[in-house]
Amino acid sequence: MWTRLWSTPADACFIQRDEPADVEYGGSRKLQGLARVLDDARILREFENDDLAAFRALNSGLRRHGDSAPAVEQAAALAALIELSAALEQPDRVAEWDTRLRQLSLTGEERRRVESAVADPTPLDRWMPPSDG
Repeated sequence: MWTRLWSTPADACFIQRDEPADVEYGGSRKLQGLARVLDDARILREFENDDLAAFRALNSGLRRHGDSAPAVEQAAALAALIELSAALEQPDRVAEWDTRLRQLSLTGEERRRVESAVADPTPLDRWMPPSDG
């Protein structure tokens, strides 16, 4: 069991005694393949603010693990790459990723999961395949 002590700007002190002993900072070691790449890219984007490193990780990870990954993971990686391409002003491969994304078959739940993986899912509407159910 861990004890974490921290203070707030109001100088109040908090103690948390129930933090799990197996806290994983920097991504889950339990994930494999494209799922792990997606988790690593999320950390690079959200915590390290490094869109270029996230872009490179996703691009490489999709090439390496994309064919064996479930459709929902492929779609999440493609959606993130499309989003990052806009942020990095690198639209060169968007058409290729667009084609791949449209070819995937996703359920309604999987589509929602992919949409929740990007900051703004609105631009994805033109690329996302219709859900199967």
